[in-house]
Amino acid sequence: MTDIDEHRVVVVGGGAGGLELAAKLGRKFGPNHVLLVDKADGHIWKPSLHEVAAGTLDIHREGLSYFMLAKDCGFTFIYGELQSIDRQGKQLLLKPVYSAAHEEIFPARSQPYDTLVLAVGSKSNFFGTPGAAEFAIALDSTEEAERFRQRLLHELVMADRRKSVEPDYVLDIGIVGGGATGVELAAELLEACADAAFYGLNKLKPGTDIRITLLEGSDRILSALPEKMSAAAHKLLVDRGVAVQTSVRVAEVRQDALIDSEGRSYPVDLCVWAAGIEAPAFLKELGLETNRINQVVVDAGLHTSDPSIYAMGDCAQAPWHGEQGALPARAQVAHQQASFLMAEMEQRIRGGHGQKRIFRFRDYGSLVSVGHSKGVGSLMGVLSGKNWFVEGLLARLMYMSLHLMHHLAVLGPLRTGALALGRLLAKRGAPRVKLH
Repeated sequence: MTDIDEHRVVVVGGGAGGLELAAKLGRKFGPNHVLLVDKADGHIWKPSLHEVAAGTLDIHREGLSYFMLAKDCGFTFIYGELQSIDRQGKQLLLKPVYSAAHEEIFPARSQPYDTLVLAVGSKSNFFGTPGAAEFAIALDSTEEAERFRQRLLHELVMADRRKSVEPDYVLDIGIVGGGATGVELAAELLEACADAAFYGLNKLKPGTDIRITLLEGSDRILSALPEKMSAAAHKLLVDRGVAVQTSVRVAEVRQDALIDSEGRSYPVDLCVWAAGIEAPAFLKELGLETNRINQVVVDAGLHTSDPSIYAMGDCAQAPWHGEQGALPARAQVAHQQASFLMAEMEQRIRGGHGQKRIFRFRDYGSLVSVGHSKGVGSLMGVLSGKNWFVEGLLARLMYMSLHLMHHLAVLGPLRTGALALGRLLAKRGAPRVKLH
């Protein structure tokens, strides 16, 4: 049995679930027992990346430094990207960290662990589509979201200039994938482009000169969610001017067009890929069981085939207790898994393992933002057993509360309240769209 003074829990990945787990454990056991490893130096709630991409959320105000979080929450932060795992010696091997000028900040290092939790999330799955990796932007990180935002600003300025010599010119933005990310991005872009037109782009008329096309391979958008929710989101997007095309499978991405499986062409000046996910490829090299999209296969207790390694969130294929198939890749799954593993890690730090426990996911429904004043959602009635459909401002406010709940789990009530108030006041003195 391992002594409590020695046991180290290392969490790899500071996304929603990984950060919540490290923060809760850190506050209880301190930096000698709890370590968080991430290849980025700051955290942002991934469901808000579409707002960063549209410029309606400033990453420099929204992002949280892992170094700051480590000090406040009591864990040790290790800046670096996982390269491999020496499972026999219980060591992580980390890649060196370089600055933007390619100067080495941290060398390649090893980090010992007693218990390892993999929470490295997921990235966009291009499904081998020709040209997708080259010409489409996937909103997997703050860097990619910022890259899209800057491209969008460039295209808006160029489109405004072209209107002087080409009165009929239309800026085409294509979104591949009608899941939550694609739908939310389409709605956010409508508002961002409309707002940007007030800041010096006088020749561009957002209602007619910017065309947003959303392509979805299934017969409806938000196909994983209830049909009523899908229909409401579809109507909101179409009513606001988005061209929604369903049952369209993109077979090729070109610099200026999307080509579907029937050979039809959709012109694009800017393309976003939001059509499915896969876990990072390096997970296949760890010697653990993985599935076809690189997720680590875990049992009902989130254990991998290695008794010292757990996996959670989007990078794990976990059984859905009481249902067929695996758990979906959703933020509320990672949130609940963090709470489940909190008790599990506490036992291990204290030197015991206890009884084998089963993770039971409780689905509280889904919410999708369709702009700053609109939303749609399906809520599971905890007491009544019924499903409740919500839309409009109420759904949007409930969606915003999810972000606050994540901050609450990480920062606590006092810091979360101060942060929310500060951001509300800061918005009063800033443009609605980030223009620099």
